[in-house]
Amino acid sequence: MTEVKQQFSLTNEAAIDALIAQMTLAEKIGQMTQAEKNSITPEDVTRYFIGSVLSGGGGNPEVNTPENWAQMVRGFQEAALKTRLSIPLIYGVDAVHGHNNVVGATIFPHNNALGAARDPDLVRRIAEATSKELMATGVHWDFAPAVSVPQDIRWGRSYEGFSENTEIVTKLGTAYVQGLQDSKPRIMASVKHYLADGGAEWGTSHPPQWITGNWQAPTGNGKIDQGDARVDEATLRRIHLPPYQAAIEAGAVNIMASFSSWQGTKMHAHRYLLTDVLKGELGFNGFLVSDWMAVYQIDRDYAVSVATAINAGLDMVMVPYDYKTFIETLTQAVQSGSVPMSRIDDAVRRILRAKFWVGVFDNPFGDDSLLAEVGSAEHRALAREAVRKSAVLLKNEDQLLPLSRNETIMVAGRGAENIGLQCGGWTIIWQGDNGAITPGTSVLGGIRKALESGAELVYSADGNFAGEELVPVGIVVVGETPYAEGMGDNERVTLLDVDKEVIARMRRRCAKLVVILLSGRPLIITDQLAQADAFIAAWWLGTEADGIADLIFGDAPFTGKLSFSWPRSIDQVPLKALQESAEPPLFPLGFGLS
Repeated sequence: MTEVKQQFSLTNEAAIDALIAQMTLAEKIGQMTQAEKNSITPEDVTRYFIGSVLSGGGGNPEVNTPENWAQMVRGFQEAALKTRLSIPLIYGVDAVHGHNNVVGATIFPHNNALGAARDPDLVRRIAEATSKELMATGVHWDFAPAVSVPQDIRWGRSYEGFSENTEIVTKLGTAYVQGLQDSKPRIMASVKHYLADGGAEWGTSHPPQWITGNWQAPTGNGKIDQGDARVDEATLRRIHLPPYQAAIEAGAVNIMASFSSWQGTKMHAHRYLLTDVLKGELGFNGFLVSDWMAVYQIDRDYAVSVATAINAGLDMVMVPYDYKTFIETLTQAVQSGSVPMSRIDDAVRRILRAKFWVGVFDNPFGDDSLLAEVGSAEHRALAREAVRKSAVLLKNEDQLLPLSRNETIMVAGRGAENIGLQCGGWTIIWQGDNGAITPGTSVLGGIRKALESGAELVYSADGNFAGEELVPVGIVVVGETPYAEGMGDNERVTLLDVDKEVIARMRRRCAKLVVILLSGRPLIITDQLAQADAFIAAWWLGTEADGIADLIFGDAPFTGKLSFSWPRSIDQVPLKALQESAEPPLFPLGFGLS
């Protein structure tokens, strides 16, 4: 058994014993239930003894401000404290690159970008800043970090993984857990998605027949998201398990199960991996939470699904819409003996243990004195630092970069003045969006601020400029339209035609051309690379694109190194195909000019 960092208080264990001894079955099952804020009222939180409420992507107050977030969360917490035993709930959000549901919060680069920065201290400081913004709004639980090890960049969640490399993921995932959980007050990390969500194979994502049409099933273009990892156990343990072991050793008290399967068995039904390996072999004594309605995917018979998941080791179930049915179903399962009372008591003990540990019994409402920290100058400066450290210079012919600040620069591309596109998925709404969705500095804005007063900047999103004269330097900013999860599964992983066209158009107008790519993963850019004099992989960088201007004008050096191998063609996707290819990649893992 692994020796873990957390040392739960014996005093708290005694308090948990006393609580469990007093609790009715309804109160216990209520603690095991997590509902989404748009589907439950505070009154039902009290009535059903609900243990947790979450905001899904876009689960915002009607007027999305930090102050309204704090008020919204407080309302649910006050309802929980009105229950007979006054057990506080724990509120959860997907703050995967900052408190990204909140308008005005600092949005940091996504994890694959931070993987390119290779800086555990930076990741820890980002988690600490995020913890302050979360606590300002009363949120004690962050559904992060993802410690996926993506093996196929076609997966729409690739950007949630720090790297294709297990060692990089393990170091940075651990740093993120420590940054959240060592902060004062604490935020509980949710290490996800256990296990091998990044190892699923293309074409294995199939919605169960009985839930086709519901959005908890594989959706959109989904061909790999929620799919099946068809690897042997040695590979599973070598590539995908180490980040979880390290997170447990670092003190993780919550782990989220994956939608995906291993060798055909849904992870939410996998007793061997959830209980025998995680809770037994690795000594995890925190609690396991399900993903969004994932329990429904186990069996056509919902009662079988619920009993299977709880007996497999799930402690809290995310049932965003239909919490009443879940409560009724689990109650009947206990009464019929299909779920033993000992399993219920174990689950509740684990949940209460984490609640005592994170401090919601002592501080249920967070700290509204931290509201000034949301989107603060200090946090935005940190995000700008992260942009500088994560951008990777892929090409710099004839040392074009750094650029002069006092010459005419022509800027084009739909990503140049597009906060939403540069932030990517999981920003304000689940799938992300285009445009001015939250305050920040665009790439164009950063360039404009960096130029000297006498320099001329000419901008056109589509690259259609008046005249025909050749300009000394052109910058084109292109990238992927934001997406999340299955909606982002993409068989081709190439630039859109509109982006290819603007690069070609700018090439004809500029003596020297810089291409800045905003994306959630490596794309097939072999032809576009040949058209550029300098090429920057800037990833989905968040709200602080001043960091890109810092690099292209020489205020800071390029230090980022690729966290993913960059394929030359689609024939080198997935990673296994690249490793077996006779040709080298376009750029190997770890590449980056300085």
